[in-house]
Amino acid sequence: MIVSWPNQVELWFAKIERDVIARGVFTSVPDLKRKPMRYIRKYNEQAKSVQWKYFDPTRRITPYSIITDN
Repeated sequence: MIVSWPNQVELWFAKIERDVIARGVFTSVPDLKRKPMRYIRKYNEQAKSVQWKYFDPTRRITPYSIITDN
């Protein structure tokens, strides 16, 4: 499965929205700021590193592989 880092960022924000914002009851703007940050801190306590691997060097992006229309 190929997953780019922008997709990972989208998934992370979707998770925060689903787990915190959509289910939350917020009494103020500071409360809206505080609850997602609390969730992120708790989530990071069990953080696991990601080992990125690249298996197909023929598909690697290089400065010469960028095509521009000039």
